Amino acid sequence: MLSILLSRARSYEDEHLSAVSPLDLPCFHVTGGVGWINDPNGFSLYRGEYHLFFQYNPYSTHWDTMHWGHVKTRDFIRWERLPCALAPDKSYDKDGCFSGSAVELRDGRHLLMYTGVRKTDDGHEFQTQCIAFGDGINYEKYDGNPVIDSELLPAGGSEVHFRDPKIWVDGDRFHAVAGNLTSDGSGAVLMFESDDALSWRFIGEVAASENRFGRMWECPDLFRLDGKDVLIVSPQEVYTRDPEFIDGNTTLCLIGELDENNRLIRETEHTIDCGLDFYAPQTVLTADGRRVMIAWMQYWNSVEIRPREDLSFYGQMTLPRELHVRDGRLIQSPVRELDDYRGDRTAFEGIPVSERTQLLGIGGRCLDLTVKIRPAKEEIFDSFSVHAAQGGEYTTEICYSPSTNTILVDRTRSGWPENVLNRREFAVRDRGGEITLRLILDRYSLEIFVNGGEQAASFVIFSPASADGISFEARGEAVIDVEQYSLDIQ
Repeated sequence: MLSILLSRARSYEDEHLSAVSPLDLPCFHVTGGVGWINDPNGFSLYRGEYHLFFQYNPYSTHWDTMHWGHVKTRDFIRWERLPCALAPDKSYDKDGCFSGSAVELRDGRHLLMYTGVRKTDDGHEFQTQCIAFGDGINYEKYDGNPVIDSELLPAGGSEVHFRDPKIWVDGDRFHAVAGNLTSDGSGAVLMFESDDALSWRFIGEVAASENRFGRMWECPDLFRLDGKDVLIVSPQEVYTRDPEFIDGNTTLCLIGELDENNRLIRETEHTIDCGLDFYAPQTVLTADGRRVMIAWMQYWNSVEIRPREDLSFYGQMTLPRELHVRDGRLIQSPVRELDDYRGDRTAFEGIPVSERTQLLGIGGRCLDLTVKIRPAKEEIFDSFSVHAAQGGEYTTEICYSPSTNTILVDRTRSGWPENVLNRREFAVRDRGGEITLRLILDRYSLEIFVNGGEQAASFVIFSPASADGISFEARGEAVIDVEQYSLDIQ
């Protein structure tokens, strides 16, 4: 039986989504179609398909009381829109169904685990962990919710900042991690276990900020990959002199080994994405054993800026990425299924570049472009730039400087106003002036993968579709190999 609030959300979707032109949406990045989205939720394999839910306000392109939107896919590229899955319609979640996760049960049901938010009349807030069961379309909230509340928190744990459970099955037991604000005023990741997903017990603290990486740690995800334990989190209020991390809300990857108390013994720590628009990543283990990650492609500090007021949606997801661990770092590559949508190929080899250069057939706004750059002679060039989404007053520049081993991405002329953070610089490995850049362009985004995924960087852009030129420029002399595929996704 659908609640009044959920029926209202679904009716709104039915009425308004039909009026949205596919040409006004990204070609292959997930949006709500209408309204606002943020964190990916419930990224899971269920009955042979991959389901993705997301934080969702269908009624406005601004954040408000959170629902769960819903899409599914077989290949991570083409997504089918499904009806709104959760609405804030219970006493324990009346002020929002916050982020969470999902898992397929042995009895064939799909279990959603999420944070319910409740505010009292005097303004106090409670965040608790709740569950719902469903069939991939309709979900019923458990009568015994919440299943984890403040009584299970360790001493000093906050009942106000306790959210974003990530659930998984390990043998005959369920495990879940969730973010919490601890007594020192900074974030931690807590682990819980259960025999039936209904009754839970606290078993330990996996990792904590200890005021090194911001305050509250949101959206934790813990998994085993390539012989290592990997914890990804999204810290809030990060202010550090380390240029690898963006100030404000950022992301953090911790790699190491869990000890006998489920405490992560850290070996390395780094940001997950070097761009301006990446937050709250969540992963799924695919049927063929790959670990695939997706994230909200947006930056909290700029969400009140609306460069395109005519759009029916605000917020989108990254292209799903395959993950590996290599040399203590998280390696990211676009999912291999993207190759199945490659259309026309245009390629050049050994092209010298010493000034602004355009190549016939290289350009577009829905494409997969790889550029291999190397010095033309023993003396290394000063800098090399790719200008993408270029036309008229618009361009987005990716500039590689081998002397400092950095990449600077400048989207100042990509449709954003100048009072927004539009420049982002990050370090890359020294390879003697050689570098490989893979650019994935969609109507409203640019994602960059450096040297086979050693770094990734995500950016939202709002330049018009007519700005589809691409050019190359060097200060000094460089040589490039270029391979471009159009992406036929409609």
